[in-house]
Amino acid sequence: MKKLLLSICSVLAMAIPSNGQILNTTVAQGEIEGVLENGFALYKNIPYAEAPVGNLRWKAPVPKAPWKGVYKADKWGLRPFQTTDPNQGGANLPMSEDCLYLSVQTPAMSKDDKLPVFVMIHGGGFTTGSYAGTQDSFVKEGIIYCSIEYRLGVLGFLTHPELSKESPMGISGNYGLMDQLLALQWIHDNIAAFGGDPEKITIAGESAGGISVSMHCASPLAKGLFRGAICESGSSFWPVGADRSKNTAIADYKSAEQIGLDLQKRLGKKNIKQLRQVPAEELVKDVPMGAIWPVVDGYIITDDQYKLYEKGEYNDVPVLLGTNSDEGMLFTRPMSLDAYKAMANAVYGDMADKFLEAYPANNDMEACFALADMNRDCMFAWGTYAWANLQRQTGKSNVYMYYFDQDSEQTIFRSPRGGAIHVAEMPFIYGYQFKPQPFTELEKHMCDIISKYWINFTKTGNPNSDGLPYWANYEKDKPSVMIMKNGLHLDVVPNQKQLDFFEEYFKAQRNK
Repeated sequence: MKKLLLSICSVLAMAIPSNGQILNTTVAQGEIEGVLENGFALYKNIPYAEAPVGNLRWKAPVPKAPWKGVYKADKWGLRPFQTTDPNQGGANLPMSEDCLYLSVQTPAMSKDDKLPVFVMIHGGGFTTGSYAGTQDSFVKEGIIYCSIEYRLGVLGFLTHPELSKESPMGISGNYGLMDQLLALQWIHDNIAAFGGDPEKITIAGESAGGISVSMHCASPLAKGLFRGAICESGSSFWPVGADRSKNTAIADYKSAEQIGLDLQKRLGKKNIKQLRQVPAEELVKDVPMGAIWPVVDGYIITDDQYKLYEKGEYNDVPVLLGTNSDEGMLFTRPMSLDAYKAMANAVYGDMADKFLEAYPANNDMEACFALADMNRDCMFAWGTYAWANLQRQTGKSNVYMYYFDQDSEQTIFRSPRGGAIHVAEMPFIYGYQFKPQPFTELEKHMCDIISKYWINFTKTGNPNSDGLPYWANYEKDKPSVMIMKNGLHLDVVPNQKQLDFFEEYFKAQRNK
């Protein structure tokens, strides 16, 4: 009898949330148990798909099968295979192809709370990164925070003729995007079990995470999975072309398949069967960052995204998007003036003179800075600008655009000329710090406002609320861009001359 009572008490203890938190719930696959961390229920390693190993390597993700008993989501899932990147979250986690997990951090006290949901897609150039981590500052404000993992690099984006023949859709590549889509579908279908509202999901990402957000905004497969999107330093509005060098195109299918064939040749393998037998760590070593990328496959990415937006063929939801003032510097190496001019002629051809007028340089140092400005605009700023303009022309939902220009000790490293490098905005939004120095009083003030904008947008689709500087709906050529530097104010988009150059250049590329 005593054992029976203890057993009953144990079951009740598991079923009753500690401190009112939902620490045990039921999802499509079965019963699942989280942990209590920092006062919130946290489910760290929810498997949304079967492990993509063996014959499942380079195939669309398979939804996770039901499990028996109670699944304990109490430890972070392993990182996808990747090159070492100590600046990404979860850098101490071992790596594995068994990596398709997501997390849910919820403040809900009841499954009927219907809280808004923020879904983070991590960056890292589609080559590095981890979903591991929490966002207490958002959760304290009544938001459920989710983060998703996906396959990276050669394991996530290899396109190859044999793989295309294997696929029921006749395509290959974009496996990492397929992972993201399945994770978003899982969250949409199951978030009510954690007290969330499936109709109040906002997807967000920075860098490659932001590019992913942009792609989902244009993908018919993502329709209905989210009601708002946040994109920090990322978009995918480049023309489709055979050469991605200098970020002037997104790869067409034929050239992407050739990259896969070239990889097979370098590794000395006869076919995909042999490639599937190559250890993952060896595949990762062979492919540098950015060499393998999402591709226009006619299925997930159906066409040149610029053209899709011109035709109004996208998921028309409110968006909050922007870039940083000097983020190109992170991707820039010193270059002599002569080499800079040679690059301009090689890349921009008969538009080289216009390029050099927009990005002038008279010595080696100026050449380095001009190259950084080019990287900022062609990699980040122009795509964001194009997105904002096109959605305002053909869509109905609001567009909120920002320009982050705060030079801060919180950045991973500071630009030699001031300004905000890549990822510099993230401490001001999410509260964490890259360095041990405390925020200055000004930075604390900015952090309070900027993070509140993101929280408000997640809750309502609008960043504004009482007590905050008003953020206007974006309008081209009008002071409607939120400038974030030593405070916050609205102004016209900076770098207009340079953005005009890339608008003309990319238009010419599309008309070839």
